[in-house]
Amino acid sequence: RLPEQQKTSESPLSWFRGVYLPPALHPLNKTFVKGGEWQDIDSTQEKRRAFLQGFCRKHNSRKKLQTHLVHLVSRIYVEDRHKVLYCEVPKAGCSNWKRVLMVLSGLAASANNISHDDVHYGKHLRKLDSYDLKGIYTRLNMYTKFIFVRDPMERLVSAFRDKFEHPNSYYHPVFGKAIIKKYRHNADEEALKTGSGVKFKEFIQYLLDSHRPVGMDIHWEQVSKLCYPCLINYDFIGKFETLEEDANYFLQLVGAPANLKFPKFKDRHSSDERTSTEVVRQYLKELSKEERQLTYDFYYLDYLMFNYTSP
Repeated sequence: RLPEQQKTSESPLSWFRGVYLPPALHPLNKTFVKGGEWQDIDSTQEKRRAFLQGFCRKHNSRKKLQTHLVHLVSRIYVEDRHKVLYCEVPKAGCSNWKRVLMVLSGLAASANNISHDDVHYGKHLRKLDSYDLKGIYTRLNMYTKFIFVRDPMERLVSAFRDKFEHPNSYYHPVFGKAIIKKYRHNADEEALKTGSGVKFKEFIQYLLDSHRPVGMDIHWEQVSKLCYPCLINYDFIGKFETLEEDANYFLQLVGAPANLKFPKFKDRHSSDERTSTEVVRQYLKELSKEERQLTYDFYYLDYLMFNYTSP
């Protein structure tokens, strides 16, 4: 069973059909890579790229672009100095990646001294959709495009914990109030007024509802709809599960300064236990078997595209 937006008379993958298939894989420029310790990571990287390319080739039948280009690139950040494009996937290391991009572009001397608010609200980084069509096409064709992804269920639980289990002046009043009003029977006045205390089960009811009381959000939107990996030919596919080694290999690939390493610190709520497989298991216990299956179905394409094992 699939959520309403994925239900079709054909395969659940049919919404990918009729879209433009990117050209064959371009080899990564490894001019800057020094030392043999990156061999295993490089091999893994080639396998990931080939896997995604094979998936996209299998599930695309006609070469026709159906989605407006500007929308396709709306989550992509540009760093012109090192000619890189980064598609932001929230809860997969994106805050630290934005810090790194600021250092690469000369906006900051160190990734360690950039605050969370500067990263997300400072408007220091430019997005690809802010360029004219020629600028977009040129960068898509010439720059190194990269994406970092995460196990879909871990990413979902991480987003819920971040936005609903801590004080938040946006997610509680905007999402929390709407979720509690629709999905909590006999909600008390305080909960309805503040939107605080949303339960994971209520959040999942909202996520799976084809008539959501409030729209989707990038923190739990599918990667397939954030970054369009079958339409944009990503040169590098990193994973949160191997974040540090993938990131530092990528920085070598693009000729980053030798002293620039990917930050290890947790962006916010640093005292919280990281969202792991075991943490996810505890949250999924709150759901019925049907809800668990439907949540997996919701992220079905993300599981397939990036070769994650179903929970």
